[in-house]
Amino acid sequence: MLAAFAQELSQDLTVQRLHTLMRRAGEQFADRHALSSAASIAEMQSAINQVWRPLDWGWVEIEEAEDHLALAHYCAPLRAAFGATHLDWSAGFLEGAYESWMRLLGADAQLKVTQQRASDEDGVILYRFGR
Repeated sequence: MLAAFAQELSQDLTVQRLHTLMRRAGEQFADRHALSSAASIAEMQSAINQVWRPLDWGWVEIEEAEDHLALAHYCAPLRAAFGATHLDWSAGFLEGAYESWMRLLGADAQLKVTQQRASDEDGVILYRFGR
């Protein structure tokens, strides 16, 4: 059903507009699914996974790099829900959710979540949180 919806949306909207739409939907989702407080990256990862797992939306692993956080979201159901041809914009949902959660936990507004690698066959999507 969602694949048909995605196909219809993609007929009338550009990839950029669809990405923005999904990003805003992710922000709304995060606002409605507040995280417990987190004082470390491990606690933040655990808090986020407490949201994803009951929804069967996979899980995230977060690693600290020199100038950013690397987020790997595993088993994202986006391919199954929207179809492989719509992964370029549907992953914006996770971008929006992660960035909103980072803000709610006190991150600087200049830092952004950006997709670094599209979903692979296993549903792993890589994101970067930084400047």
